[in-house]
Amino acid sequence: MGVFFSYILLGLSLAAPIGPINAAQIDQGIKNGFLHSWAIGLGSIVADLFFILCVFFGVVHFLEIPFMKSFLWLFGAFVLFYTAFESFKGTKEIGIRELRSRESLKKTFTNGFLLAITNPLSILFWLGIYGSILADTIHRYNMAQVLLYGGAVLLGLMIWDVFMASVSSGFRKVLTPSLLRVISTLSGLSLLGFAVYFGFQAFQLLFGF
Repeated sequence: MGVFFSYILLGLSLAAPIGPINAAQIDQGIKNGFLHSWAIGLGSIVADLFFILCVFFGVVHFLEIPFMKSFLWLFGAFVLFYTAFESFKGTKEIGIRELRSRESLKKTFTNGFLLAITNPLSILFWLGIYGSILADTIHRYNMAQVLLYGGAVLLGLMIWDVFMASVSSGFRKVLTPSLLRVISTLSGLSLLGFAVYFGFQAFQLLFGF
């Protein structure tokens, strides 16, 4: 049981660092409430599950190709630029709920999935670091336990998803519209910063700087 909880803690540790997903969750929670923030995180968890399956099937070697790394950084930068643009566009709508139409939960879920599936940092982590963790787990435990502990990691991710959705939607209820706009703008700037970083990494790979 202690090992199971340690893998839940691992999932929490993976989700906690501030990154594109957390920034997008804060943005959605402030603008649209708990469900939309939760949907962003849920989309990212589905992407994480996809990465875990890729580790099982040994895709990690395919991503060592320089062209693939460059493509991942560039595509991730594009998705983040688009998400940041949407964030800035929606900031002015905070506080006028009756005049705006929310994007659907399906679209929000898809955005979360795309943010995670195109994030090279997530890809490199899951296929690299988690790959080594999985190799050690397979060596020490039987397949049933490996699947159980993989589920524990996903459970940790889900717990953090609910926590972030609760906190960000809670901000929406207690803060003034003007302050919410400031926080939402900062979230958008965070996404934009990650987009620039991703683009710079692609530039370095392509031109050898």
